[in-house]
Amino acid sequence: MSTQPSQHRSVVANAIYGLLNPIPFGLFVAALIFDIVYFRTGVIQWVKGAAWLIVLGLLFAVIPRLVNLAQVWITSRRSAVRAHRVDFWLNLVAIIAAIFNAFVHSRDAYASMPTGVWLSALTVILLAIGRINVAVQVTSEGGLVHE
Repeated sequence: MSTQPSQHRSVVANAIYGLLNPIPFGLFVAALIFDIVYFRTGVIQWVKGAAWLIVLGLLFAVIPRLVNLAQVWITSRRSAVRAHRVDFWLNLVAIIAAIFNAFVHSRDAYASMPTGVWLSALTVILLAIGRINVAVQVTSEGGLVHE
């Protein structure tokens, strides 16, 4: 007979996290695509669109990180999977890179390249590594993700 540590995670918090967590990733990927298109074409609208996408991604990234902070580090410290902790830190570093990227994109369009592309790519790569890490951990445990 094995005893599982009790999960003290809120259903509402899980719903909010599950709903809002994928949105920043999509916005940051779109910003990376916009940056690449601007880098190749020089049409200023692409870099301005990327700047807006980065800001929206940052706005939507805050709430899931706060929920994740509470669930992984406060309410269920002992039962948190290592992959979720690594995902939290990777997301936090990605958000910091995205903040710098927002400042880079506030400059003149020409001056924001190639730094904007690199910061966008770094943000997307960090978020992707975090999600892959969680997916691999969950697959190796043979269970479902209980965020």
